This record gives sequence, C-alpha cells and structure tokens, in this order.
Amino acid sequence: MGLTLRIAEIIEESVTDGPGIRLAVFVQGCRRGCAGCHNPEAQDPMAGREADPAEITAKALRNPLVEGLTITGGEPFEQPEEAGALAASAKAAGLSVITYTGYLWEELLPRLETGKLLKNSDYIVDGPYMEPQRSLALDFRGSRNQRVIDVKASLAAGKVVLAGETWGAPIGAELRNGRG
Repeated sequence: MGLTLRIAEIIEESVTDGPGIRLAVFVQGCRRGCAGCHNPEAQDPMAGREADPAEITAKALRNPLVEGLTITGGEPFEQPEEAGALAASAKAAGLSVITYTGYLWEELLPRLETGKLLKNSDYIVDGPYMEPQRSLALDFRGSRNQRVIDVKASLAAGKVVLAGETWGAPIGAELRNGRG
C-alpha cells in the first residue's frame, strides 16, 4: 500500500457535492475554523480513519452511476500529497475530479506541494465559507465568495478562469469517462 489519506467519510452516491452522481470523499483535518462550517466533525486531524486512494477509486469505478469523484473536507490541501494521489488515481481511471478548498487559488498556486492535487482536479471550488455571504441559490457552493475554477484553463492562461457552460448538471460530456 502506498500513501494513505485520512478521511472522515465517503458518500458513495452524492448529488450535492458537484454535478451529477459523484463519490464524495470527506478528508479529515482542517485548521481554518470557518464560522458556520458545514463539517465541523472533519476538523480534528487525528479523528477519522486511513484509506488507500487506489481503493477509493476502485469503489467509485464499481458503481456505474458514478460520474466522478469529489474531494472535500475537512481541507484537502492539508493533505496535498495524499489527496493528490487520490486525484491522480481517479483521473487515471477516467473519472472527473472536483476539489473543494477553503484556500484561494492564488494561495495554492505558489505552493509546490499542491501541484499534484491541482493538476489532477478538473474544477476547484475555492474560498472559505463565509456565513454572511451564504446563499441557497448557488449551485454546489455555500457562500457567494466561493468560485468554481476551471483548472486546466486557469493553468493554461496563467490566471483564474471561472467555469462557465461546462459547470452544471450533468457535468458535461468532456468530463465523463464514457462509462455512463
């Protein structure tokens, strides 16, 4: 077994953690402490359990309804190497990857250890949850400050490119792996 990821929970058929039906992995550990956090039980870095990224990917592939993998938390970028291994495993298997983070894109980009997770995510939803900016009208986000970033386009452009038509339900043929 290679790297292990400390996780809080896995939801095998989530429709609330990104477009389509997704396997959602809630990583364990977050130091951000956002007021109104949706997953306070995932903050303690010592809680939860260890999981093998390859086994998580295999679980997603066994379900023909699953369109992709969502990595959320806790905070995935507090385990960048391990979460990066999960994202790489999922991408290699043909799954789309969405990663939620409380960090801003601009904070993540210069940090070398975030590279594997960034590059293997199709979309990043960035920014901390801000209770005063809470909105129930947003798709797959909790507050208006959070952005849905098209990772490939942003890396190519050297600046943030917000997701447009490619973000929504269903997630889009360009991210499906031909299994559906």
